[in-house]
Amino acid sequence: MMQDWNAYRDALVAKVGDYAKITPDVMRGLATVEGAAVKTGKLEPKMHELIALAVAVTTRCDGCIAVHTKKAVEHGASLEEMSEALGVAIALNAGAALTYTARVLEAHAALQQGA
Repeated sequence: MMQDWNAYRDALVAKVGDYAKITPDVMRGLATVEGAAVKTGKLEPKMHELIALAVAVTTRCDGCIAVHTKKAVEHGASLEEMSEALGVAIALNAGAALTYTARVLEAHAALQQGA
């Protein structure tokens, strides 16, 4: 096993709780943003969590992975559904790398023009 995800998630939630005591306004602000994202109710909670998992992978956030994997399962997401969402994240990351590769080529061309 790479990591004890349950222990990690529990420790993270505890530390976030400690942080919330120090900066409650920041945590209220985050809760407001999170609440606004689900306020319209157009997407089911499971879909929100599948999106959160894909974003967690693209932003490389272990805390988000731990929390949103649990939430996705709690909302009925199967491993196959999570895998499909993660496949989209993988495809977009590759696409983003390709897009930024074009930027490198453009930056290189600019250097050649300025030489």
